[in-house]
Amino acid sequence: MRTAQIITAVVPALVFVPLGVAKIAAVPVMRRTAAHLGMSPGLYRVVGTLEVVGAAGLLAGLAWLPLGAAAAAGLTVLMAAAAVVHLRHGDPPARAVPAAVLALVAVAYIGLSIAA
Repeated sequence: MRTAQIITAVVPALVFVPLGVAKIAAVPVMRRTAAHLGMSPGLYRVVGTLEVVGAAGLLAGLAWLPLGAAAAAGLTVLMAAAAVVHLRHGDPPARAVPAAVLALVAVAYIGLSIAA
C-alpha cells in the first residue's frame, strides 16, 4: 500500500509542478489558454499557485497523511472544476480528460491515505 501512496503522490506532483510554474510564469501557451477559458492572467496564476502548493502538499503528505489528504481534496476540487470549465467553453471532451484523470488520482490518494 505504501508504494501505491508514493506513486499517487509523486506522479501527479510531476504533472502539477511544471504546469503550475508555467501558469505562474504566464508562458505564452498558458496566457492563450487562460484567454480561451475567459480567465485573467492573474486568476490563472492563482490556479498555477494552487497546483504547485497542492503538489507540495501531496509530497509532504507522505510524511504526514492529513496534510496529503487535504492537498488531494483541494486538487480534486480544482481538477473537477477545470474539467467543467473546459467543457463549458466548448472544448471537446478529450480536453477535459487530463483534469478528470488527475482528479481521480487525487481521490485514489485520499482513499489510500484513509486505508493506511
